[in-house]
Amino acid sequence: MNLAPGGPAAIVSMQTTPEQREALARELGLDHPVLERYGRWLAAAVTGNLGRSLDTQEPVSMLIGQRFPNTALLALVTIAFTLLVGLPIGIVAAIRRGTFIDRFSTVLSTVGQAVPDFWLGIILIIAFTVALHVLPASGMVTAGSDFNAADLAQHLVLPVLTLSVVLLPNIVRFARSALLDVLHHDYIRTARAKGLPLRRVYIRHALRNAWIPIVAVIGLVIPLLLGGSVVVESVFGWPGMGRLAVQAATDRDYNVVMGVTVFVGAIVILVNLLTDLVYALLDPRIRHA
Repeated sequence: MNLAPGGPAAIVSMQTTPEQREALARELGLDHPVLERYGRWLAAAVTGNLGRSLDTQEPVSMLIGQRFPNTALLALVTIAFTLLVGLPIGIVAAIRRGTFIDRFSTVLSTVGQAVPDFWLGIILIIAFTVALHVLPASGMVTAGSDFNAADLAQHLVLPVLTLSVVLLPNIVRFARSALLDVLHHDYIRTARAKGLPLRRVYIRHALRNAWIPIVAVIGLVIPLLLGGSVVVESVFGWPGMGRLAVQAATDRDYNVVMGVTVFVGAIVILVNLLTDLVYALLDPRIRHA
């Protein structure tokens, strides 16, 4: 970003004179070499100070704090919806291996991985907002109206659907593969030979032991979700961290871009740690080890 032409929006504004731009660059410390500026930023960041926005002069931590709840809401609803849809599809595909349902789910997963999220978002807006007039196209709430849960839910539908298409193929494929691997074990054959109901065999024995790879893929899709939200939040005008990062990159607001990057990186590391801890809860062998 520092090597890209131009600079922060406040400096490259055509309403300022060259002398004013030069004075503003000195005031913001942008007249120093990049490595020196990065060293100063890093020294402040380790104390929790992510600096101030070069555009609005607001603290970066405050901007992230304002946008993070919106991104977290979108991410949590997307993960919940993806699991509610993807796990049953993957389980049925594994149990009905080789049937039409299995092949159909494989085709859908392949198509889902190939569809660009920004293109899908635009298609959904054209279909449900422009043509059918049933769902809003952007924002979290309807402009000029008071906040209510029903209105928020309507605004969530299209971005959640778009992000879910990115995640569903991973959940379906891993759930299917994990369950198929477990179904070939001896204890499953023994449980069926004892005459246990198939539902009990699949839920209590097979699915319980297939949870670890499924939990692993949930941890792996978090970066995909956060990365996809940058595009999806921009398409749907969702006021989250992804949209904040895009706007900051457009305005060459280096401090905001760095702050969002560090914050998202910390979230990914934390999710990976929690995933490892969940392994121990699901598998007693890991706890004992």
